[in-house]
Amino acid sequence: MNAIASRGMFAEPIDPAALSMAQKVFAFATMCVGMFIALLDIQIVSASLRDIGGGLSAGTDETAWVQTSYLIAEIVVIPLSGWLSRVMSTRWLFAVSAAGFTITSMLCGAAWDIQSMIVFRALQGFLGGSMIPTVFTTAFVFFENKQRVVAAATIGAIASLAPTLGPTLGGWITDNSSWHWLFFINLVPGVFVTVAVPLLVNIDRPDFSLLKNADYLGMVLLAIFLGCLEYTLEEGPRWNWISDRVILTNAWLSGIAGVAFIARSLLYAHPVVDLRALKDRNFALGSFFSFVTGIGLFATIYLTPLFLGRVRGYSALQIGEAVFSTGVFQIMTIPLYTFLAKRYDLRWIMMAGLALFAVSMWDFTPITHDWSSRELLLPQALRGMAQQLAVPPAVTLTLGGLAPARLKLASGLFNLMRNLGGAIGIAVCATILNDRTNEHFYHLAERLNASNEAMNGWLATASSHLSELGQNPNDASDGSLHQLWLLAYREAQTLSYADAFLAIGLCFVVATAMVPLMRKVAPPKGPSADAH
Repeated sequence: MNAIASRGMFAEPIDPAALSMAQKVFAFATMCVGMFIALLDIQIVSASLRDIGGGLSAGTDETAWVQTSYLIAEIVVIPLSGWLSRVMSTRWLFAVSAAGFTITSMLCGAAWDIQSMIVFRALQGFLGGSMIPTVFTTAFVFFENKQRVVAAATIGAIASLAPTLGPTLGGWITDNSSWHWLFFINLVPGVFVTVAVPLLVNIDRPDFSLLKNADYLGMVLLAIFLGCLEYTLEEGPRWNWISDRVILTNAWLSGIAGVAFIARSLLYAHPVVDLRALKDRNFALGSFFSFVTGIGLFATIYLTPLFLGRVRGYSALQIGEAVFSTGVFQIMTIPLYTFLAKRYDLRWIMMAGLALFAVSMWDFTPITHDWSSRELLLPQALRGMAQQLAVPPAVTLTLGGLAPARLKLASGLFNLMRNLGGAIGIAVCATILNDRTNEHFYHLAERLNASNEAMNGWLATASSHLSELGQNPNDASDGSLHQLWLLAYREAQTLSYADAFLAIGLCFVVATAMVPLMRKVAPPKGPSADAH
């Protein structure tokens, strides 16, 4: 570290080949810390929204924006990060992002009402989002050949592990301290990354001349497209999609801006996002796999805590403890992936991971209302292993064959696809839960009629029990019917979760079948800093 710092914070870029392996590993690890906290904060609030809403005197609809605002801002800035890193340089973009993320984390913890919290969370997502794809490009600059396998395994582990651990860590913090510390825990690592990255990472120089020919119209179109799309996906299930005028307006704005952005990016000489990279078959397929893994990663993180909270009535800490096994098994699979990746074609490892993810979703489908961490252990263990086997090879196969000059812009698009997959996956699963719960309830209700002897016996027993508690016969009869309604609704909800997991599993079946279409990647050797 001293050797690097002695060259000066504003010195010319250093050839990565001139750095020792220890220096490169430490610099890379420092950036991984920034990526981890940015990804962790996507889901760290998910198990604690009720506590945050109570602390800020906010309703459920308002509190949902604590997570939505972060996602919208992050999904907008991720594809811009490649262009921003070329303008500001990698280290200064990362340092500014880490500093802004740290400051806004402190502001989130000190928020005085729900409106201030939503604003600070949006700023936190926007400032932290640039750290995610920047790590991808730096890894491919620092490392070559088999070293890239380990680096990609690390990035893949972080990309899938951080959101998975979010509800667990968030639940533990909220239960043992207060929701404010969901954000204050970012301060120490945030300050460390802000100070260390400018000293450790100096692989390219800023190019402010890019500001002159920048595609500002493309940026505006991109922001409208992704912002309105994310809003539509997040709020659509809650407001019955296009039957709501606001949702319909945002859907139209997103569609029009999206078409205009694609046209602009293909025609403009200096596009802000390199859509031409999709001409490369591996990159196009890899972006699709990133999209599907985003569906699996974020939708399952959404479904499992929701089931445990709504159906099982778990607290934030209990939810965190129940989903913790996924992260444990993912970490345990890292050595296995590293061993396999050095010996076998990454395509087949990824294929095994995607197929295992489909199997894990199938294992979720027998879910019943009394499932706890014990019953969830096997499907979550398989999911954790699948994430580690599927995500890292997708990173290497997708980005490893690109020329260094295109890597920055392309990595933003690759990461965008993962987050888009997550947003769409959550929206579709929320719609499945809503629609299929109603459908299952009606089917159950059809069987609960006067000719159902089992139901009649249960109602008689329930009414008798309520009468013994002092209720008059009419109230006891009404009370038993209400309990029957609650039981039927609980079972309908549970069946809808099985439908949602099955839908996710089908996506992974399709992805698994498409893996043989990818070409084996032979990474370009010796990328230089000047290539950026």
